[in-house]
Amino acid sequence: MKIDDVKELLWFAWKEALCCIFPVIIFLTLALSKLIEIPYLPRYDFILLICMLVQLWMVWTGLESLNELKVITLFHLLGLGLELYKVSMGSWSYPEEGWTKIAGVPLYSGFMYASVASYVCQAWKRFDLQLIKWPQTYSAMFLVIFIYLNFFTHHFMYDVRWILIAGVFLLFRKSKVLFTVTKKRYEMSAIVSFILIAIFIWFAENISTFFGAWKYPNQNDVWRIVHWGKISSWFLLVIISIIIIAQLKKVLYGQKMEEHHVNQSIR
Repeated sequence: MKIDDVKELLWFAWKEALCCIFPVIIFLTLALSKLIEIPYLPRYDFILLICMLVQLWMVWTGLESLNELKVITLFHLLGLGLELYKVSMGSWSYPEEGWTKIAGVPLYSGFMYASVASYVCQAWKRFDLQLIKWPQTYSAMFLVIFIYLNFFTHHFMYDVRWILIAGVFLLFRKSKVLFTVTKKRYEMSAIVSFILIAIFIWFAENISTFFGAWKYPNQNDVWRIVHWGKISSWFLLVIISIIIIAQLKKVLYGQKMEEHHVNQSIR
């Protein structure tokens, strides 16, 4: 491997670390709150407080813009809605006490989804992402709606996630992601990027459940690795994140977004 390649790899790792600031702080908070008990402050409420302070700090320092905060807040609400439903259906639980729990769901849980949006927003600007051969707007948004609804409906109807995943492969088969680490421009299949992010989130989910962020039914007595099948759920969630962020670019700036070519950053 050439010296330039090593430098490029190190810069890539550094930028990825910067993109993960919010998720990493959440993990550190989960670990710290597991080891240290704060008098009169339930753990879930402490995590929520840290998440809110970190978001304010990131905006104040310019790491995130107000527009990016709007995107992250949207994903917090979408995630919280999903959490309320999933917990009510017994998919997972938050067994600890907390003042900021609604129907058994702590409000900090929405930040777990918001951290995915934070990563995407950070990566978009740090790597100067450019999406080419992107699906038409109506096709992409219909896909988002059906993916999100399936997270709810599969409890009482047939789970069509594999049909949706097949639809993703069909719709994004020609889509590419262009990115820059330092100067050289790289190209990657959009589908490959979705898969890589989903696997990364699955590893993060294992860390989160290990530190007791939430528990799946088979983890009530002892921690077990999260089933690999959850990668498919995260894969679909990544699709939702990226498509909505791409569409919000159009709304926030009132600019026409070419159906097969997106190259704007949320500032």
